[in-house]
Amino acid sequence: MVDAAAPIALWRSLRGMTEFRRLLELRAVSQFGDGLFQAGLAGAIIFNPERAAGPWAIAGSFAVLYLPYSLLGPFAGALLDRWDRRLVMIGANLGRLLLVILTGVLLAFGAGDVAVLFAALIVNGFTRFVSSGLSASLPDVVPDTRVVTMNSVATAIGSAAAFFGANFMLVPRWLFGASDAGASVVIFSVLAPVALALWLSVRFGPHVLGPHESKRTIHGSAVYAVSTGWVHGARTVASVPTVAGTLAGLAAHRMALGINTLLVLVIVRHTDTPAQVAGLGLGTAVVFLAATGCGAFLATVAAPAVIARFGRYATANGSLAFAAAVQLAAIGLHLPVMLTCGFLLGAAGQLVKLCADSAMQLDVDDALRGHVFTVQDALFWISFITATSVTAAVIPADGQSPGLVVAGTVIYLVGLGLHAAMASPRRS
Repeated sequence: MVDAAAPIALWRSLRGMTEFRRLLELRAVSQFGDGLFQAGLAGAIIFNPERAAGPWAIAGSFAVLYLPYSLLGPFAGALLDRWDRRLVMIGANLGRLLLVILTGVLLAFGAGDVAVLFAALIVNGFTRFVSSGLSASLPDVVPDTRVVTMNSVATAIGSAAAFFGANFMLVPRWLFGASDAGASVVIFSVLAPVALALWLSVRFGPHVLGPHESKRTIHGSAVYAVSTGWVHGARTVASVPTVAGTLAGLAAHRMALGINTLLVLVIVRHTDTPAQVAGLGLGTAVVFLAATGCGAFLATVAAPAVIARFGRYATANGSLAFAAAVQLAAIGLHLPVMLTCGFLLGAAGQLVKLCADSAMQLDVDDALRGHVFTVQDALFWISFITATSVTAAVIPADGQSPGLVVAGTVIYLVGLGLHAAMASPRRS
């Protein structure tokens, strides 16, 4: 039975945490801008009648956008544990602002995919800095006993903001068209939330968001800290079983999501006319992503109660087992069924991610938390890109490949086995 007084108690607790409320505001605005930018870019590259995008082009776009930062992020993430995270986020948001302008200009002048994707790549790099900084900073502005609950609140608000940002993209696209010129208007509209995020970053006091000195603090030059970022991050992950196990489960979910995303995009692009691709195709893709996002949002709301009832270990195990069964249900590759499965998989995957977030926020020292969150971010996208690239190599032109759905189920089961073995309380 739901406690009717719970929302009131939550609101009262938020009122007493000023810095956390500011963090929520920054997260909401930042992720609204990110959702708007990512959806605008997808419309500009994948669902643009002036540009063609087959399976390899789609997978290549994902790789160009996310793989470089994913490989370099754990090195640069060391800066989140060395410099004032407030200053890092101010600099990252300023960089986002300038590069969004460049991306919009490139689209307005009809630049090629490579130039547009390169500019967008740097935007995404700055965005990842902001998101990792926000996650690493959360334990610095809430009591330890409230980390799981407040992480769920922050994730729910951020996910909802990204969802509304992605869907808001449809308004300027409808008004100005699906061409390069219309896509540039969408990208220029991202300037408003990014500029607001920059202002919100400035409001924090020095060192309010950490990092704070501890016995685990890494000393030495900034060059040393950055050059050893991957090593310290990977060592920390390996030394904390709860983190290593949940990240293995999260990687499995992201690989299955990569397979499913490319399947849906190829299926909806398998139409006869450019107009259908630009309109119906994008609409169906947005609905699929929205279904996945809605599932994730509802899981975020339920996460504190679920984790409190079953614990992080059982919650992640149950979510991965459930996801394996749901994945197999999509074997017919009927879009309505895939949309429903997307909703359920979004919920299951989000529970695993929240268990991973909680493990990193509670079980990792603040001096190394930025390292670990950037390792998570890298694993998040490397898993997704690897899966989409392999899928692009074997997927038929119409996307009808039940074997890929079965492969997703196998991946979930492998993730379940790794999490069950690595994160078991018996290992503690």
